[in-house]
Amino acid sequence: MTRLALAALAVLALALTGCAPSTAPGIAAASATADQTLTVYAAASLNPAFDELATLLEKQNPGVNVQVTYDGSSTLATQITAGAPADVFASADQKNMQPLADGGLTGPATLFAGNTLRIAVAPGNPLGIENLEDLARSGVITVLCAAQVPCGAASATLLTNAGVILTPASEEQNVTAVVTKVASGEADAGLVYATDVAANPGRIEGVTSAGADAVVGHYPIAVVKESAHAETAQAFVDLVLSPAGQAVLAAHGFLAP
Repeated sequence: MTRLALAALAVLALALTGCAPSTAPGIAAASATADQTLTVYAAASLNPAFDELATLLEKQNPGVNVQVTYDGSSTLATQITAGAPADVFASADQKNMQPLADGGLTGPATLFAGNTLRIAVAPGNPLGIENLEDLARSGVITVLCAAQVPCGAASATLLTNAGVILTPASEEQNVTAVVTKVASGEADAGLVYATDVAANPGRIEGVTSAGADAVVGHYPIAVVKESAHAETAQAFVDLVLSPAGQAVLAAHGFLAP
């Protein structure tokens, strides 16, 4: 083989080896920015505020998909304890968050919002329900959240403070179910959060009872320790606590923490 041919082969070999490293950074970058799904477990009363915050995080972080599961805080806490793959937990009370934090299942929890109860009635308030005592009237079908659910515990406190004793037609596992029964006409009234009234215009109306402002639910949020996306989970928590996140919550009727 001539010297010219050998030189040509050497140049070709150098060019080929030079190409290999140039593709590696692209592959690494693609892997680093791969799409990921962030799973948020949130109290039912946080919908639709958390839907809006989820969309905001997705816009700020292309490639991130936020899926929010809404239910009663006690149900969600039980699922996380059983190993459900959640990344973030937002509870409607500290009672359901604390055991998870104490057991090392979540990181430190931070309060991010507050809420108060309202009497939910049909639009136009056809039965003229004006106070808690009216919920115990003969013929009035009242539904409440179950005692282990934050809205149920708050309802029990509110009723006890007012000296009202009633037997609900049903006890629901989350506040959304109470809203649904009143909105559908299955119940005449129920105790729900102020934010639920704001989120359901035309479906229910809210009556403010005496003493409601003294029974405030405080909402904590934390990253789940076993999260596969801890950095993104913390970014969602930070968004909720940020001025922008607090503005979204306030717009949906939540109180400051």
